[in-house]
Amino acid sequence: MSYAPQAPMTVQSGGNRNAKNLPVTAEGREWSNGLCSCCDEPGTCLVACCCPCITYGKVKQRHEHLRTHGTPAADPSMVSGDCCLHLFTAYCGVAFIFQMMNRGEIRSRYNIKGGGCGDLCTACCCTPCELVQESRELELEEQSLGHQKH
Repeated sequence: MSYAPQAPMTVQSGGNRNAKNLPVTAEGREWSNGLCSCCDEPGTCLVACCCPCITYGKVKQRHEHLRTHGTPAADPSMVSGDCCLHLFTAYCGVAFIFQMMNRGEIRSRYNIKGGGCGDLCTACCCTPCELVQESRELELEEQSLGHQKH
């Protein structure tokens, strides 16, 4: 008796990607927190307003760590390569491109409705709110894995 080879089982790593149990349609779900609720997180909001490069760098590090390891980043650095990249590109007026790409990756990870055009408008017009919203989405998954707030 011979057995046919089977594809290896893949396990989705990470925590709960819909911690608030929002309804999911064929297009996806809504963000867990509204774009204009950034002031609910005053510390993150202040940093995102004054130094968006720091918030971008931390969000990028946290997202990458969840994506590659399935666990929260222990302590994302305040100043990282992503932070420096954002600072340089902001000086050149094109940081929104990296923000738009990162937002799309986060939307994809959490099956959130939207598209590139909306990501572009949000990155260009609402940078602090956008960064706080992304940070809070990551935070929900991190908390589902038992990690304390950043």
